[in-house]
Amino acid sequence: MHKIHFVQNIEHSESASLAGHTLSEQAFLRLRRDVIGGAHAPGAKLKLDELQEAYGYSSSPLREALNRLSQEGLVKADDRRGFRVAAISSEDLHDLTHMRLMVEVPALRLAIEHGDEAWEAAVVAAAHRLERAEAQLGDGPQVLDENWSRLHRDFHLCLLSGCPSGRQRLLCASLFDQAERYRRFSARHRVTSRSKSREHKRLLEAVLKRDADTACAVLSEHTQGTQRSVEAALLRMRASAN
Repeated sequence: MHKIHFVQNIEHSESASLAGHTLSEQAFLRLRRDVIGGAHAPGAKLKLDELQEAYGYSSSPLREALNRLSQEGLVKADDRRGFRVAAISSEDLHDLTHMRLMVEVPALRLAIEHGDEAWEAAVVAAAHRLERAEAQLGDGPQVLDENWSRLHRDFHLCLLSGCPSGRQRLLCASLFDQAERYRRFSARHRVTSRSKSREHKRLLEAVLKRDADTACAVLSEHTQGTQRSVEAALLRMRASAN
């Protein structure tokens, strides 16, 4: 199994955020974070005995967590009743991007149509927090940190929070989180700059103008930009392996 590396600077806040959760929920949240963040490599075997040692939970909550992650598509159950981290592939990315465009873009249109002043204020506040974090990152290749990833998620899901369909919002959140592994992969292997800050500003401006057509076009391009970056990285990796 790929060696587990924990993100040390969030251990204290994590302990606080997990307080009050059942052991099964704690195991799920911690495993999910580490799968999305890349602590477990794509395709890596997830052995219960090693997970027990690494996380300190018994087999029961870990099995439940792995089954939940399997339902989200982040983990795959193999024929021998074991679990592996879902692989990163062009085919999976294409399917994921297709679904995000099918679900998130219409959700944004509905949010612009139905969002009230409180929604608009929340979007502005989320954008401001993200902009401050992005000012410290730059555009070059880097491993995205936990703070940026959290603020980035908050901004996008805040945009969609005005959508009146609860099921659609939940599906948007799940698809967004599945795409996080690809965003981090893209950032680690990027060789050309990409200014997410400019993309987010364009998106915010269109939303505040209640220009649904422009906002949806910007979100579509933003989502497809990640797909192009990841596919380019995958091609470079295949070429270097040959």
